[in-house]
Amino acid sequence: MKRETTSPKAQSLWRRLGPGFITGAADDDPSGIATYSQAGAALGYGILWTLPLTFPLMVSIQVISARIGRVTGKGLAANIASHCPRWLLLSLVLLLFVANTVNIAADIAAMGAAVKLMIGGPAALYAVLLGLISLALQLYVGFEKYARILKFLTLVLFAYVITAFLVKVDWTEVLSHTLIPRFHLDTKSLALIVAVFGTTISPYLFFWQAAQEVEEMQAVAGDKPLKDAPAQAQRHLRRIKLDTQVGMAFSNIVAFFIMVTAAATLHRHGMTNIETSAQAAEALRPLGGPAAFFLFALGIVGTGMLAVPVLAAASAYAAAEAFKWKVGLGETLAKAPGFYSVLGVGMALGIGLNFTSLDPIKALIGSAIINGIVAVPIMAVLVVLSSRPDVMGDCVASTRVKTMGWIATAAMAVVVVGMFVTSVM
Repeated sequence: MKRETTSPKAQSLWRRLGPGFITGAADDDPSGIATYSQAGAALGYGILWTLPLTFPLMVSIQVISARIGRVTGKGLAANIASHCPRWLLLSLVLLLFVANTVNIAADIAAMGAAVKLMIGGPAALYAVLLGLISLALQLYVGFEKYARILKFLTLVLFAYVITAFLVKVDWTEVLSHTLIPRFHLDTKSLALIVAVFGTTISPYLFFWQAAQEVEEMQAVAGDKPLKDAPAQAQRHLRRIKLDTQVGMAFSNIVAFFIMVTAAATLHRHGMTNIETSAQAAEALRPLGGPAAFFLFALGIVGTGMLAVPVLAAASAYAAAEAFKWKVGLGETLAKAPGFYSVLGVGMALGIGLNFTSLDPIKALIGSAIINGIVAVPIMAVLVVLSSRPDVMGDCVASTRVKTMGWIATAAMAVVVVGMFVTSVM
């Protein structure tokens, strides 16, 4: 059942936040937490300058993704299918599925390990239970309720902001390193800088936010694709811009405080070799105290419960649109069996990989490389699509938006080259 539309003037900021805000929060998944912890532990405050640099790049490509979804009323894979060779579309969807599944496996493992640190017991069992709970929510909870659950789960990320104020931080040094880049040209430093960029700009976020714009449109009475209802464009494009800016800012602020916490504790005490988010939490216990440890570990579980369904659903959206199946979390299992089958298979494989000999650290490195490879052509296609009147109607991207989109694409291309360079050095 569709809900009635509400005037934006009558909405609070919280009510106006939606797909962009959830997307930004999902970017800080347990794997991302591990990357930010590694960077802060290894490089200290000297890595902080990367986050202000990535912020406008994140905003630009996510705004383009969201606009395409809202203007056309179709997800990214459906739009790519209409304008690109079939082999390219299917290759991108397959690579996206593989990368997302590996990411799901690593996130579920991190969640299980974090619960074990907090209460003891078998990490593998906790990982399976949390994975199954996440899958059940996606299968059996209606879209509107599910979206609200995801939205409130974003609040758990404030744990990382609070944690940074529970440890001793030199805020003058933090400000200096945030505003003035310090470059380290050794292999490890370059690899971590590349990892930070690759973590903040991920293809699954493009597909998720565009698809959620379509779901939101379909859930509100009177809302139509902006290409067919240009009178609605100003209101929704303003909301998309605000939603995305707040979401990406939230994402980077959380990442910033994770790095600060790791730098102020782990790096300061010479613990520079951190591999997982759970390891970071465990190392934090004697250095930051029990409260800092508990909040850090709790954040891993909370953000995992947010990010895992986003990863699984992003794969399902892409595959279902590519094969022209019924698509959407707003649909029932009976009406969209293909969509939910891909979602379920991704979750099942992600859970199952934790019981194989797969090295999660090496797998995440491979996943990051796949994400980087997939991101560059997708980003280029999105910028081109957002510029075409036959796709966007009267809502084609402005010169500023297109320019920022191309800059983001070029930056990601440099990141991919950096990934390959650092992987063979």
